[in-house]
Amino acid sequence: MMTDKDSASVKVWCSGIKDAYTLEQRKHWYSDVANVYDQARPRYPKTLIHRAVELAQLPAQASILEIGCGPGIATVEFAELGFSMVCLEPSPAACQLAKSNCSAYPNVEIINTTFEEWQLEPRRFNAILAATSMHWVSPEIRVQKSAKALQDKGSIMMLWNTPPHPNDEICHQFDEVYQTQAPSIPKFARYGSIETHEANLKEIEHDFINSGLFQNFLSEQLVCHTTHSIDEYLTLLSTISPYIKLESQQRASLFSGLRDVLERISTVRLKTSYLSALQIAQVNHG
Repeated sequence: MMTDKDSASVKVWCSGIKDAYTLEQRKHWYSDVANVYDQARPRYPKTLIHRAVELAQLPAQASILEIGCGPGIATVEFAELGFSMVCLEPSPAACQLAKSNCSAYPNVEIINTTFEEWQLEPRRFNAILAATSMHWVSPEIRVQKSAKALQDKGSIMMLWNTPPHPNDEICHQFDEVYQTQAPSIPKFARYGSIETHEANLKEIEHDFINSGLFQNFLSEQLVCHTTHSIDEYLTLLSTISPYIKLESQQRASLFSGLRDVLERISTVRLKTSYLSALQIAQVNHG
């Protein structure tokens, strides 16, 4: 069970990159891995996407603002439903990928900017979408500015896919490699247990509930299972912030050690689990 001390440590770690790097540096955080991010990151279950549309009571011609669309993984899912979208993405590389992936949808506009720098269009949107991105925006801005951008009865829809992690036995065998090659990555950041991620999502939930600007907060989640080849698993890790943060040689040594473990136990397809979640709330303009 996660203690209050553990939860505080998670919060400090998760805010570390956002606080330690300038806005300009964060714009390019995923640029070097934009292509592999698009290929390796898990997709969002259609069950949760349709549930978001249902709970937000989106009309057929709804207008959606997406914060941090990345290469357009969630964008395409909502565009296929016919919604008009304005999508903000700070990384130039990811922005170009999103434009390519969404080229078949003329009602989707991709803008290379951050939510912080985006010029607010008050009460324009029926909904705001953030797919594994809202944690990059400071609590004050993400809550206040989101509320101002929404029409009356508009909704904030936050989708999350946490990084897939192996079973406890494999994680235990990984421990020595991490301790030797990347001791700076704490255990909860290495494997991302579902309990850890649930604690992170609670922090986001509290920000919106305690603001008084949103109401009727609902949360739903699925535990998903998938398999990866060794190459696919290591490629996926390369798109996750604790690994991006490592020096390239250190990252290569870590991945070599993890590969050795997986090859030693003859794992052809690595089974992993991850949490896919939806958080949704309705704006309260008073």
